[in-house]
Amino acid sequence: MITNIPKYINEKNNIVRLVSLTALFALIFINIYKPFSSENWYQISDFMFFVYSSLIILTGVLVVIISRIIMYFYSKKHDISYRLYIIWVLLEILFMSLFYTVYTICVRHGVDVMETFKNSTINTSLVLLLPYVTLWIYMGWKETQKKLEKIENDEELDMNPLKSIAFKDEKGVLMLSIQMQDLLYIESDNNYVEIHYTSNGKNKTYLLRNSLKNMETMLSDTSVGRCHRSYLVNFGRVKVMRREKDGLYLELDAQGVMDIPVSKTFQEKVGEKFVTHSFKN
Repeated sequence: MITNIPKYINEKNNIVRLVSLTALFALIFINIYKPFSSENWYQISDFMFFVYSSLIILTGVLVVIISRIIMYFYSKKHDISYRLYIIWVLLEILFMSLFYTVYTICVRHGVDVMETFKNSTINTSLVLLLPYVTLWIYMGWKETQKKLEKIENDEELDMNPLKSIAFKDEKGVLMLSIQMQDLLYIESDNNYVEIHYTSNGKNKTYLLRNSLKNMETMLSDTSVGRCHRSYLVNFGRVKVMRREKDGLYLELDAQGVMDIPVSKTFQEKVGEKFVTHSFKN
């Protein structure tokens, strides 16, 4: 079975991080360790060596930049297996080694070509693989954190009426958790929202500092939908959709609860939500 590399490795932001970290590490590496016999390239001061080495490193890193751009567009149409990725990295090492070998031969005449290529390959492997491995570990850790955060924030809410909903304030602090089947509607109240729900057969209200827009985003994959600029309603609790002279109203299945108005803007979506969810419970 062929295993493909994780998608996040070829995300634009991670490619930029990879190239940037590689260039930075290579610059530090060449100035401290002075590989490729670079100390004999020019008889100049340390500062000028830093300037020249910066230009040389950036030129060498072009190999990585071109390689990663090609990989990025290739991955749009094809999956990249671990085997192909390893071959790809080895080719990056090969081409960058050839670049530094040719450069060393040009600035230092009479050197042993094979010995120079051998040293270039070893040093290039260090220059590329150390930042690569570091960033791979970091990207894997970040991806794990995202998955844990997604679970913690309950972003994978489904349409199961028994699913619990975690309501958090604008700072992300958990303030209320109820089952989907108990939620009636949510009403905007300036910088707050009023969460109307049932508990032990009684209607209750909870005032939460957050926006209705944030609530709509959080509940986008559930039976809750917007019917008015000031209201979100749980269509799993709607039993009647009624038209009056002044507009459309939603009647919920709980006694003592006001009818929720429907704006003309949302009437079509409300109709779809009503047909999809209102009789599932």
